[in-house]
Amino acid sequence: MDDDAVLSQINDLVAEEHRLLESSRAGEGLDAHEEARLKTVEVALDQCWDLLRQRRASRHAGRDPENAHVRDATTVEGYQQ
Repeated sequence: MDDDAVLSQINDLVAEEHRLLESSRAGEGLDAHEEARLKTVEVALDQCWDLLRQRRASRHAGRDPENAHVRDATTVEGYQQ
C-alpha cells in the first residue's frame, strides 16, 4: 500500500469516525454495534498513522518504504503519547 492509499484510508476512517461521533452527540447515543465499530475505527486509524510514519521514516533513512507493515492493534495501542 503506497502513501496515497494509506492517506485515502485514513480519510475514509476519519469520515466514519466523525459520523459515529455526531450520532453519539445528537442525543441518540450509540448502540453496542456502533460502539464496537467506533473502537475498531479508532484502532484502524492508529494502525494507518503508524504505517504512514513507518513508510516516511524508511524513505527518510534511504530504505524501501514497501517493507513497512501494519502492526497489530496491541502494539499500536500500547504506544505512549
